[in-house]
Amino acid sequence: MSTFTPQPGAAPLHRMIAAQALMETRLLLRNGEQLLLAVVIPVVVLVGGVAGSERVGLSFSDPAVDMFTPGVLALAVMSTSFTSLAIATGFERRYGVIKRLGASPLPRSGLLGGKVLALLAVEVLQALVVGGVALALGWNPQGGPGAVVGALLTALLGTAAFASLGLFVAGALRAEATLAAANLVYLLLMAGGAVVLPRSAYGSFGSVVQWLPSGALGDGLRAALLDGHVAVLPALVLLGWTALGTALTARTFTWE
Repeated sequence: MSTFTPQPGAAPLHRMIAAQALMETRLLLRNGEQLLLAVVIPVVVLVGGVAGSERVGLSFSDPAVDMFTPGVLALAVMSTSFTSLAIATGFERRYGVIKRLGASPLPRSGLLGGKVLALLAVEVLQALVVGGVALALGWNPQGGPGAVVGALLTALLGTAAFASLGLFVAGALRAEATLAAANLVYLLLMAGGAVVLPRSAYGSFGSVVQWLPSGALGDGLRAALLDGHVAVLPALVLLGWTALGTALTARTFTWE
């Protein structure tokens, strides 16, 4: 038995990842801009979309709240796994946070694992908030195992795709440029990427946006929560973007 109690040394990997994930989650939720992107904007888009569609007379094949809710959930995933992650990682690189973590017992895989768990934790919070508001507005999601499997699979693939692209942006650009680029891409995809509205609302351009990660994420969640099944093509598109983003990140990302 050792003379010293507790024994010095690094904690087990799973405990280090859990501690890193908890810290990452706290940092995301304490940041006002990230909280705005994660929760406030999706809720405003949901309420405004449902109310606005009734006032201007927009008609869908399903009730407006049923049509908007999957898209807003997709928007929430995109805001956290792309925009928030890119901005936070960009400034962590600028201020040397990641470099200092590299000198700790936490391996790079543990750092990435902590960030992924933090993203998933925030996305669960987003789903609860957006889902609660949607239910209050009269949302009637499709039930059954197909809907659950389709929604979870699409959300996980969307998180992977946008997180890989967010890390690529954060690693390729300076912190200020990352801030501008991440917010610009977010706004462009929210307005024209078929994430909130179905691609049928974009006319002939809908055949193009289905190949964007935003369009695939929105299509996949709408297929799950409106039709109750897993959409294969959106899943394959998100897998393709994940592979591309991962390859680009591996080639360009530096830790300082």
